Amino acid sequence: MTSSAPSQLDIHTAFTKLREVMQAYPRAAMFQLATEGYSSLFEQLVSCIISIRTYDEVSLPVSRRLFAKANTPQAINELSVAEIEALIAKSTYAERKAQQIWAIAQTILQTHNGELPADEATLLSFTGVGPKCAHLALGIACHQPYISVDVHVHRVMNRWGYVQTKTPEKTTKALAAKLPKEYWIETNRLLMPFGKHICKGQHPQCTSCPLADKCPKLGV
Repeated sequence: MTSSAPSQLDIHTAFTKLREVMQAYPRAAMFQLATEGYSSLFEQLVSCIISIRTYDEVSLPVSRRLFAKANTPQAINELSVAEIEALIAKSTYAERKAQQIWAIAQTILQTHNGELPADEATLLSFTGVGPKCAHLALGIACHQPYISVDVHVHRVMNRWGYVQTKTPEKTTKALAAKLPKEYWIETNRLLMPFGKHICKGQHPQCTSCPLADKCPKLGV
């Protein structure tokens, strides 16, 4: 890093540029599913559960396979846990996730008259659903302003110098206090694939990065 490098990357410049550049790269799984019509809150929540500890290249077709068979609480209710597990078998922890998905559908039918409330507390009350899944699902399906931080978002924001944090959880809090709300939902949509394909944890592709001349490359 040269002495003339900025202390942090301008966030408006970064998001404006990435909106253009990341169109050439695969979307994060949940955002891709939304463009294919799987945009209900229930579908987004289930797809996030499926994606836990599972690469997008696996979770995307697995979600499509399940939704082709059942994509509502009512339809999931018609399946057994074993049938759900068979449909999502390639996902990590498929047996556990099948039980969680079935239980969520049951709760929605029995407690919420078949309609999943667009409410953070309700989503977090389900076994297997943490803040990241709840916030992603609410952001994508309901356009509610939440920030979802995974390892890619955490790494990129720190490498840009926009935050100085040690964990994704602390990054979430720091961004909530600093990042303009207009970027909250976009944060995961843009920075997850950016961090996966360009701003990698090891061997970042700085020579081909569209932000290389503006990035302080902290920690690189």
